[in-house]
Amino acid sequence: MARVKIEEILDDLRTEIRGALETAVKEVMPEAEFDRYELFRHFKRAVRRKCSTWENVHDHHVELD
Repeated sequence: MARVKIEEILDDLRTEIRGALETAVKEVMPEAEFDRYELFRHFKRAVRRKCSTWENVHDHHVELD
């Protein structure tokens, strides 16, 4: 199994994930008003509480360059 630093991955993909979070919230609660940057900060904080710094993932989920 491979190990990944989940928070670092979130930071690397922050633009894409921020947009995906915004889209998901708008689909579920179209009337909701929120700051997409604050939402992402809270999401990262929640991930940090639920996940270890290093998380194990299956090798087939990781491809090296």
